[in-house]
Amino acid sequence: MMPRHMDTLLLVVDEGSFEAAADRLGVSPSAVSQRIKALEADVGRVVVRRTSPVGVTDAGEVLVQTARRMRLLESETDDRLRGRIGERPVSVGVNADSLGTWFRPVLRQVAEVGGISLELNLEDEQHSLAMLRRGDCMGVVTAEAEPVAGCVVEELGSLHYWPVGAPELADELEAARSVRGEDAWASLPLLVIGPHDRMTDGVLEPRGVTPRPGRRVSRIPSFEGLNDAVVAGLGWTLVPVASARPYVEEGAMVRLAEDVIEVPLYWQHWRLESDTLGVLTDAVHAAAAVGLSA
Repeated sequence: MMPRHMDTLLLVVDEGSFEAAADRLGVSPSAVSQRIKALEADVGRVVVRRTSPVGVTDAGEVLVQTARRMRLLESETDDRLRGRIGERPVSVGVNADSLGTWFRPVLRQVAEVGGISLELNLEDEQHSLAMLRRGDCMGVVTAEAEPVAGCVVEELGSLHYWPVGAPELADELEAARSVRGEDAWASLPLLVIGPHDRMTDGVLEPRGVTPRPGRRVSRIPSFEGLNDAVVAGLGWTLVPVASARPYVEEGAMVRLAEDVIEVPLYWQHWRLESDTLGVLTDAVHAAAAVGLSA
């Protein structure tokens, strides 16, 4: 596999089309297509799906991940020769709840090392592995313990959540429960942080509750915004205990049940000897040791 062909594959994936990659390279789309075909001939498999935007096959995902690792190692080799730590952006996948709570010290520790820029990609902890498989991130915070091929999985600890709502919503739920029992949860307005957010199922399913069609669901794609929405009475959701506790103590939020939802978290990263990755991994574990439950 020629390095030029691997670089071309990355450009096609990152730019989304053969034409855009050709513009970046200063060659014709036909030349880009020939390089991809040569790469596919080398590996004996189709690696790029000719869609709009382009996609990659399973074999393509392996090559993209490999190509990004090669770029990182090339960058770190150059940096070592120049006597500095890597300056290429480090791409990390992390869920909003972690970024809003225990993960924050990672930013300070990386800043103190110097010379590293972070590219944080927000994704639900149940779906972040897709970014690792595609090679979009060198490490992700995930709820999945099964390692991705070519990666290492390390236990971090657990994040605990309370089901909370505004006082008036708690009163509404209590009044409805006196009539309908646990089914009162089925029509209670809900808050989610993104399209993949199904964490509240951990409260509903043990109660045998199926959400009613037409139930109000508000999507608030921000950790701080979600807390504000709870306080405003827009709906109920799960909030990390460390974040919810001050609101509960001052009466701005109410625990809607005694449930404590535990979400184990893991750090999955490339299996790679890299100074930059080592700094990041140490920072993640240090933050988790303080901010997560063992």
